[in-house]
Amino acid sequence: MSGICAGRVVIVTGAGNGLGRAYALGLAAEGARVVVNDLGVGTHGEAGVTEGAADRVVAEIRALGGTAVANYADVSDWEAARHIVAAALDAFGELHAVVNNAGFVRDRMFVSCTPEEWDAVLRVHLRGHFCTSRHAVDYWRSRLKAGHAVDARIINTSSGAGLQGSLGQSAYSTAKGGIATLTLVQAAELARYGVTANGLVPNARTRMTQTAFAAEMNRMEGNFDLYAPDNTAPLVAWLCSAASAGITGQLFELKGGRICVAQGWVDGPAQDKGARWTAAEIGPVIEQLVAARTGPKPVYGAG
Repeated sequence: MSGICAGRVVIVTGAGNGLGRAYALGLAAEGARVVVNDLGVGTHGEAGVTEGAADRVVAEIRALGGTAVANYADVSDWEAARHIVAAALDAFGELHAVVNNAGFVRDRMFVSCTPEEWDAVLRVHLRGHFCTSRHAVDYWRSRLKAGHAVDARIINTSSGAGLQGSLGQSAYSTAKGGIATLTLVQAAELARYGVTANGLVPNARTRMTQTAFAAEMNRMEGNFDLYAPDNTAPLVAWLCSAASAGITGQLFELKGGRICVAQGWVDGPAQDKGARWTAAEIGPVIEQLVAARTGPKPVYGAG
């Protein structure tokens, strides 16, 4: 198939449903050969809930004339993630992009969150992003050392919860905030190897958001399905393509037809005394600085 990703090989993790499925289908429609990775778990990580989802997406892609293979490895398992990259190389002989999308939530107020829930969420999101990307980078570095040109992409998935926090989602927000920062570091460190890293902040109807925000997630603007997962797929295809080579270290928020580039943490108002502050004088200065800064987005659910 022809398209902006013709000739590219892309891994999409968590691609059996929702956004991942939309990305896989969109990439295939743009000519990419796709590794559809999905472990088959539920929205809280329950095993076997969506068993066979990766195969179903592969069948959809092939029925539309695209090329894809299924993979069922756990992205957060170091050796299993190695096999995800190997699946791309075995099937297609090369790899150009990794779209880290796999994840689940364990909604819980901070005072009720258990260590097991905390670890499970950070493992699938943060460790999952690390393991799959790290094995891909090992491959790309080896290609570069062997004298081959590398034009590769890492696409990470953060969240509004990661950029501004969300009530009842302390673990998820922490993981997604870490992914945003990871993206910045990857972009800075991997440019020398021909690898760009960018992040997504999608607003879409998925199994996770449908449970928590059902009324909003089904909202239409006229005939436009504002939260359809397909809305984000063209951005992912472009970021995976050769056309995006000049863009790295960015986080893109997409809602409906609106694309926004996040600005992240920037220096705000400051006051320099030129000497050590005393504890007694700091209070009024802090009040002035906080009053002068641009107000942040509120934490989701905080009003």
